[in-house]
Amino acid sequence: MSSIVVQTFLTLDGVAQAPGGSEEDREDGFEHGGWQFTYDMAEVGELVGEWESKTEALLLGRKTYDIFSNSWGVWDEDAEGPEGDLTRLYNRVPKYVASRTLTELGWQNSHLLGDDVPAAVAGLRDEPGGEIRVWGSTVLIKSLAEHDLIDEYRLVVYPLVIGTGKRLFSDGFPFSRLALADSRTLDGGVVVSTYRRAT
Repeated sequence: MSSIVVQTFLTLDGVAQAPGGSEEDREDGFEHGGWQFTYDMAEVGELVGEWESKTEALLLGRKTYDIFSNSWGVWDEDAEGPEGDLTRLYNRVPKYVASRTLTELGWQNSHLLGDDVPAAVAGLRDEPGGEIRVWGSTVLIKSLAEHDLIDEYRLVVYPLVIGTGKRLFSDGFPFSRLALADSRTLDGGVVVSTYRRAT
Protein backbone atom coordinates (compact mmCIF):
# COMPACT_ATOMS: atom_id res chain seq x y z
CA MET A 1 0.00 0.00 0.00
CA SER A 2 0.94 3.61 -0.49
CA SER A 3 0.53 6.24 2.23
CA ILE A 4 -1.36 9.52 1.92
CA VAL A 5 0.78 12.07 3.76
CA VAL A 6 -0.35 15.65 4.39
CA GLN A 7 2.47 18.18 4.88
CA THR A 8 1.49 21.67 5.90
CA PHE A 9 3.07 24.88 7.13
CA LEU A 10 0.77 26.43 9.73
CA THR A 11 0.55 29.46 11.96
CA LEU A 12 -0.17 28.91 15.63
CA ASP A 13 -3.85 29.69 14.97
CA GLY A 14 -3.99 27.06 12.23
CA VAL A 15 -3.78 29.23 9.09
CA ALA A 16 -2.32 27.34 6.14
CA GLN A 17 -2.92 29.96 3.44
CA ALA A 18 -0.07 31.28 1.29
CA PRO A 19 3.00 30.65 3.44
CA GLY A 20 5.36 30.88 0.48
CA GLY A 21 4.72 34.19 -1.26
CA SER A 22 2.79 37.45 -1.19
CA GLU A 23 0.84 36.60 -4.35
CA GLU A 24 0.52 32.86 -3.74
CA ASP A 25 -3.14 32.94 -2.69
CA ARG A 26 -4.95 36.27 -2.31
CA GLU A 27 -8.40 34.66 -2.01
CA ASP A 28 -10.79 36.55 0.29
CA GLY A 29 -8.36 39.48 0.38
CA PHE A 30 -5.66 37.56 2.28
CA GLU A 31 -2.86 40.07 2.92
CA HIS A 32 -0.30 37.98 4.80
CA GLY A 33 1.11 35.87 1.97
CA GLY A 34 4.71 34.84 2.51
CA TRP A 35 4.42 34.80 6.31
CA GLN A 36 6.73 31.77 6.53
CA PHE A 37 9.70 33.66 5.12
CA THR A 38 10.02 35.93 8.15
CA TYR A 39 11.71 32.88 9.77
CA ASP A 40 15.04 31.18 9.07
CA MET A 41 14.27 28.63 6.36
CA ALA A 42 17.50 26.60 6.42
CA GLU A 43 16.48 24.02 9.03
CA VAL A 44 12.96 23.66 7.65
CA GLY A 45 14.43 23.34 4.15
CA GLU A 46 16.61 20.43 5.23
CA LEU A 47 13.63 18.72 6.81
CA VAL A 48 11.44 19.21 3.74
CA GLY A 49 14.25 17.87 1.55
CA GLU A 50 14.39 14.74 3.69
CA TRP A 51 10.61 14.29 3.49
CA GLU A 52 10.43 14.96 -0.23
CA SER A 53 13.07 12.31 -0.96
CA LYS A 54 10.28 9.82 -0.10
CA THR A 55 7.66 11.37 -2.40
CA GLU A 56 6.33 8.97 -5.04
CA ALA A 57 3.45 11.18 -6.22
CA LEU A 58 1.67 14.47 -5.51
CA LEU A 59 -2.03 14.71 -4.70
CA LEU A 60 -3.34 18.25 -5.15
CA GLY A 61 -6.50 20.28 -5.21
CA ARG A 62 -7.05 22.54 -8.20
CA LYS A 63 -5.85 25.78 -6.59
CA THR A 64 -2.66 24.22 -5.28
CA TYR A 65 -2.11 22.52 -8.63
CA ASP A 66 -2.35 25.92 -10.33
CA ILE A 67 0.19 27.40 -7.90
CA PHE A 68 2.59 24.47 -8.23
CA SER A 69 2.32 24.14 -12.02
CA ASN A 70 3.09 27.86 -12.42
CA SER A 71 6.13 27.62 -10.15
CA TRP A 72 7.71 24.17 -9.89
CA GLY A 73 6.27 23.31 -13.30
CA VAL A 74 8.18 26.10 -15.07
CA TRP A 75 11.26 26.72 -12.94
CA ASP A 76 14.74 25.71 -14.09
CA GLU A 77 15.58 22.09 -13.25
CA ASP A 78 19.27 23.04 -13.29
CA ALA A 79 18.89 25.64 -10.53
CA GLU A 80 21.18 25.22 -7.54
CA GLY A 81 19.94 23.81 -4.25
CA PRO A 82 16.39 22.95 -3.18
CA GLU A 83 14.70 24.85 -6.02
CA GLY A 84 16.35 22.68 -8.67
CA ASP A 85 16.05 19.50 -6.59
CA LEU A 86 12.32 19.90 -6.03
CA THR A 87 11.67 21.09 -9.59
CA ARG A 88 13.28 17.93 -10.96
CA LEU A 89 11.38 15.73 -8.51
CA TYR A 90 8.00 17.34 -9.05
CA ASN A 91 8.34 17.26 -12.84
CA ARG A 92 9.02 13.53 -12.76
CA VAL A 93 6.54 12.15 -10.23
CA PRO A 94 2.87 11.68 -11.12
CA LYS A 95 0.58 14.52 -10.08
CA TYR A 96 -3.04 13.58 -9.27
CA VAL A 97 -5.44 16.51 -9.31
CA ALA A 98 -8.92 16.88 -7.83
CA SER A 99 -10.92 19.39 -9.84
CA ARG A 100 -14.52 19.96 -10.86
CA THR A 101 -13.58 22.54 -13.49
CA LEU A 102 -10.37 21.50 -15.25
CA THR A 103 -10.64 19.29 -18.30
CA GLU A 104 -6.95 19.10 -19.19
CA LEU A 105 -3.65 19.58 -17.41
CA GLY A 106 -0.56 21.12 -18.95
CA TRP A 107 2.11 20.10 -16.43
CA GLN A 108 3.87 16.89 -17.44
CA ASN A 109 2.81 13.66 -15.70
CA SER A 110 -0.41 15.25 -14.38
CA HIS A 111 -3.69 13.31 -14.18
CA LEU A 112 -7.25 14.33 -13.29
CA LEU A 113 -8.86 12.11 -10.65
CA GLY A 114 -12.34 12.25 -12.17
CA ASP A 115 -15.75 12.71 -10.55
CA ASP A 116 -15.34 10.27 -7.64
CA VAL A 117 -12.22 11.64 -5.96
CA PRO A 118 -12.42 9.51 -2.76
CA ALA A 119 -12.68 6.30 -4.79
CA ALA A 120 -9.82 7.35 -7.05
CA VAL A 121 -7.61 8.21 -4.07
CA ALA A 122 -8.51 4.95 -2.33
CA GLY A 123 -7.41 3.15 -5.50
CA LEU A 124 -4.09 5.00 -5.55
CA ARG A 125 -3.57 4.23 -1.88
CA ASP A 126 -4.15 0.52 -2.47
CA GLU A 127 -1.38 0.36 -5.08
CA PRO A 128 2.15 -0.61 -4.04
CA GLY A 129 4.38 2.41 -3.54
CA GLY A 130 5.64 4.97 -1.10
CA GLU A 131 4.33 8.31 0.04
CA ILE A 132 1.72 10.24 -1.89
CA ARG A 133 2.26 13.82 -0.78
CA VAL A 134 -0.50 16.38 -0.21
CA TRP A 135 0.56 20.04 -0.02
CA GLY A 136 -1.88 22.92 0.52
CA SER A 137 -5.26 21.73 -0.78
CA THR A 138 -7.29 22.35 2.38
CA VAL A 139 -10.63 21.53 0.70
CA LEU A 140 -9.25 18.26 -0.66
CA ILE A 141 -7.74 17.36 2.73
CA LYS A 142 -11.11 17.82 4.42
CA SER A 143 -12.73 15.50 1.86
CA LEU A 144 -9.98 12.90 2.30
CA ALA A 145 -10.41 13.03 6.08
CA GLU A 146 -14.16 12.52 5.71
CA HIS A 147 -13.35 9.23 3.94
CA ASP A 148 -10.55 8.21 6.35
CA LEU A 149 -7.93 8.35 3.60
CA ILE A 150 -5.15 10.25 5.39
CA ASP A 151 -2.41 8.14 6.93
CA GLU A 152 -0.17 10.85 8.33
CA TYR A 153 -0.05 14.58 9.02
CA ARG A 154 3.30 16.40 9.14
CA LEU A 155 2.65 19.82 10.59
CA VAL A 156 5.25 22.59 10.69
CA VAL A 157 3.81 25.13 13.13
CA TYR A 158 5.24 28.64 13.32
CA PRO A 159 4.89 30.81 16.47
CA LEU A 160 2.79 33.37 14.64
CA VAL A 161 -0.89 34.33 14.98
CA ILE A 162 -2.48 35.88 11.89
CA GLY A 163 -6.15 35.80 12.88
CA THR A 164 -7.53 35.35 9.37
CA GLY A 165 -7.15 32.98 6.43
CA LYS A 166 -7.80 29.38 5.43
CA ARG A 167 -7.31 26.90 8.21
CA LEU A 168 -6.25 23.31 7.79
CA PHE A 169 -8.75 22.12 10.39
CA SER A 170 -11.66 24.37 9.52
CA ASP A 171 -15.18 24.34 10.97
CA GLY A 172 -16.86 21.08 10.04
CA PHE A 173 -13.63 19.10 9.74
CA PRO A 174 -14.43 15.48 10.62
CA PHE A 175 -13.70 14.11 14.07
CA SER A 176 -10.25 12.54 13.84
CA ARG A 177 -8.35 10.77 16.61
CA LEU A 178 -4.60 10.96 15.99
CA ALA A 179 -1.47 9.72 17.74
CA LEU A 180 1.69 11.80 18.04
CA ALA A 181 4.50 9.89 16.32
CA ASP A 182 7.26 12.51 16.52
CA SER A 183 7.79 16.10 17.60
CA ARG A 184 10.75 18.44 17.61
CA THR A 185 11.38 22.12 18.07
CA LEU A 186 13.54 23.94 15.55
CA ASP A 187 15.41 27.21 15.89
CA GLY A 188 13.10 30.18 16.17
CA GLY A 189 10.41 28.18 17.98
CA VAL A 190 9.04 26.32 14.94
CA VAL A 191 7.50 23.02 16.09
CA VAL A 192 7.40 20.04 13.73
CA SER A 193 4.96 17.31 14.68
CA THR A 194 3.99 14.09 12.94
CA TYR A 195 0.61 12.53 13.68
CA ARG A 196 -0.74 9.19 12.54
CA ARG A 197 -4.15 7.60 12.77
CA ALA A 198 -4.72 6.43 16.36
CA THR A 199 -5.31 2.71 16.79
